[in-house]
Amino acid sequence: MPKITYIEHTGKSHIVEVATELTVMEGAVQNNIPGIDADCGGACACATCHVYVGPEWINKLPKIESAEEDMLDVAFEPNKFSRLGCQITITDDLDGLVVKMPSKQA
Repeated sequence: MPKITYIEHTGKSHIVEVATELTVMEGAVQNNIPGIDADCGGACACATCHVYVGPEWINKLPKIESAEEDMLDVAFEPNKFSRLGCQITITDDLDGLVVKMPSKQA
C-alpha cells in the first residue's frame, strides 16, 4: 500500500499506509489524522479536507476539476498547491505523497 505523509499545521507528521482507490481524505479519516474534518464525506461540497500538496507532487496529480476549484475558493488560505483531499485518489504512483493541513478548515 502507498505511504502518505500527513503534516499537521503544527509540523507533526503522520506517515500511514492508505489503500489504493481510497482518497487522501478517506486515508486521513480512517487513520484518525487531525486537521481533516471531511464534513461532506467526500462529495466535494465543503472544503473541509483542504490540503497543501508538496510542490514535487502537484504535477503528478490529476488535473483539478471545476467543482474542486469552486470549493477551494471558500477554503482557508488556499494557494497554488491547494487541493481537496476528497478529490485525490490514491494510486501506487502516489506512494510517498506529502500533504500539509492548513491551520484551520473552512
